[in-house]
Amino acid sequence: MTIVYTVLTILAAVALIALLLPRKVVVSRHADVDLSVEDVIARVASTEGFQTFNPYRTTDPALKITPFGPAEGIGSGFRFDGKEGKGTQTVTDVTATRVTHLIDLGAMGKPVQVIEAKATASGTRVTWTVTSDLGFNPVFRIFGLFMDRILGKTYERGLKNIAALT
Repeated sequence: MTIVYTVLTILAAVALIALLLPRKVVVSRHADVDLSVEDVIARVASTEGFQTFNPYRTTDPALKITPFGPAEGIGSGFRFDGKEGKGTQTVTDVTATRVTHLIDLGAMGKPVQVIEAKATASGTRVTWTVTSDLGFNPVFRIFGLFMDRILGKTYERGLKNIAALT
């Protein structure tokens, strides 16, 4: 019986510690590219344009993309199904310098992705940021400790793909 209590105490301690971890996680990367702000925003705000630099297509050529909604702008989006997961990505806001997407991963959450483009002296600085609310799930919060390392590489790949479009 002592072993059972010890295991339960350890599990309770791990869960409590996990709940003290941050609920929100932000992953952000940026790169300078030789495209205009307008060209970057037009690509990011369109399902077809997004596929020209989608980092998940680079790592998963068999990734299934199914567009829905309008071709571009608010409400445009796509369903994806591949080796790294499935869900939807929908444009929820577009400005002259920023596009916001809601990514719906089902039980895995609904991160918000923002791709921002700002003119620089030599081109455009593109910043790719994703904010995830991990809720009260202790497993998700522990996973959140590794999100920058995991997703950061993906967004760096996407930014390289954007830079290659010039």
